[in-house]
Amino acid sequence: MSGRGLPALSGEAGLSRYLAEIRKFPLLSAEDEYMFAKRWREHEDPEAARRLVTSHLRLVAKIAMGYRGYGLPVSEIVSEGNVGLMQAVKRFEPDKGFRLATYAMWWIRASIQEYVLRSWSMVKMGTTAAQKKLFFNLRKAKNNIGAIEEGDLTPAHTATLADQLGVTETEVTEMNRRLSGGDASLNAPLRSDGESEWQDWLADDTADQETRLADREEMSARHQLLVGAMKDLTERERDIIQARRLQDEPATLEELSQKYGVSRERVRQIEVRAFEKLQHGMKAAMQQAALPAPA
Repeated sequence: MSGRGLPALSGEAGLSRYLAEIRKFPLLSAEDEYMFAKRWREHEDPEAARRLVTSHLRLVAKIAMGYRGYGLPVSEIVSEGNVGLMQAVKRFEPDKGFRLATYAMWWIRASIQEYVLRSWSMVKMGTTAAQKKLFFNLRKAKNNIGAIEEGDLTPAHTATLADQLGVTETEVTEMNRRLSGGDASLNAPLRSDGESEWQDWLADDTADQETRLADREEMSARHQLLVGAMKDLTERERDIIQARRLQDEPATLEELSQKYGVSRERVRQIEVRAFEKLQHGMKAAMQQAALPAPA
């Protein structure tokens, strides 16, 4: 499967035109999507594949906008997301019961994240799983606690983020400085004429029908996988994971250490071990369901 026949995206200057073009492609009903997917899977019909891809280009663009803060060209991020979409279409099995958007979201995000990580040197981003998690979650975590200050974080915010993300305060400080240095202004012009800005293309709160359906189905699929994987944990591991990672206001290591009469470090070790068991269980379930595991 190739990208021939798709709208061309050539640099930042052509992004606004590209976004306007992909809006012209119609979304597919569940019945049409199933028909085209069967035609591609059984006969490798290139027109069926093209219809599946073009109907989901808006989904790629929306996901790509969520990665615009890493100092990389949005046009490149979109292109990488389109590669992930084509991989999803190539492997999609309509008889599994998932809509393509739900399945493709995993591939699109994985492709974009791989590109982001490749583009940030290993010196900048670090190599451990914890540092990669910090790389992709720090901004959201800052917003959740109201840490909107520019420059270095306050000591209190740094301590809270380190606790929530399971890393050291030094790692939080260093990653915040790296990411802050690479942020692009949302008021920067898309084109040289200055008529439109990056923020004009941010996803609004009124998501299209396909995106809302994909979000609901993905959340349902993730929940089912999580519930199944949680059964492999001990009672204490389940309690700690729920308290630390599945609540709107996560419990602190200190609170849990007092509850169980162990050190904060011991609680952290249990959390890490339990999370690794969850990841293993969910990845195994995803493979069985023909879903790609998240990065």
